[in-house]
Amino acid sequence: MLKIMVSGAAGRMGRRIINVIAADERAALSGALEQPGSPAVGRDAGETAGVGNLGVPIVGEVGKLPFAASDVLIEFTSPAATLANLEAAAAQRTAMVIGTTGLSAAERQRVAELARQVPVVLAPNMSVGVNVLFKVVAEVAGILGDDYDVEILEAHHRLKKDAPSGTAVRLGEIVAQTRGRSLDEVAVYERRGFTGERTREEIGMQTLRAGDIVGDHLVLFGGLGERLEIIHRAHSRDTFARGAVRAARWVVGQAPGLYDMQDVLGLH
Repeated sequence: MLKIMVSGAAGRMGRRIINVIAADERAALSGALEQPGSPAVGRDAGETAGVGNLGVPIVGEVGKLPFAASDVLIEFTSPAATLANLEAAAAQRTAMVIGTTGLSAAERQRVAELARQVPVVLAPNMSVGVNVLFKVVAEVAGILGDDYDVEILEAHHRLKKDAPSGTAVRLGEIVAQTRGRSLDEVAVYERRGFTGERTREEIGMQTLRAGDIVGDHLVLFGGLGERLEIIHRAHSRDTFARGAVRAARWVVGQAPGLYDMQDVLGLH
């Protein structure tokens, strides 16, 4: 039985992850964490997630999580909280799955450093379909080359805090790397006014925020006389939750190191 702790247990993703764990005969919720001062602290994590009493109270300090009785920690929170919780997990030699987005380059570097102590899966998107999208986009970008312009459009719910999404950034990185470039040098995040002609090198990154959109991503390859569009639409957060639990099952027992969902799914 896989013993899983969940950070951000009262959040949108945390509640769905707990639902998936509760429905999985091979897994059990062993701990639940929320930020200090959250009204959810002290409540049962299962009741908060709508699956009934699981006998797991939500705690407000990472040090109160039952690391000794757990196999892995799943994290979907903020960058600062993620790093603090990874520090604690590394000290306890506990594996971790991180779906937090918006990490800076320095924060990602710190994750990589801590992953030398414990196995960590870090992925901007835990969806199986999105990770297939990553692989397909890399192949298409390589085949079409610079004769096809690339535009990436993402849409999410009105409450999402970071933009563009981690998934959109990763798609941009994949295209840029396939073409031998750095996304930081070729990304265009806004067009307004007299912009002049589009360059062959640039990768457009457009963001929409509205309503309760779970997550849409479109990669457009535009050539002369035709265009190719590759789209992924998430209908429910459960697709991310199931992917996170799948990653948790995979990462336990791996050697220390930094992994992604491509490793989990065997897509490399």
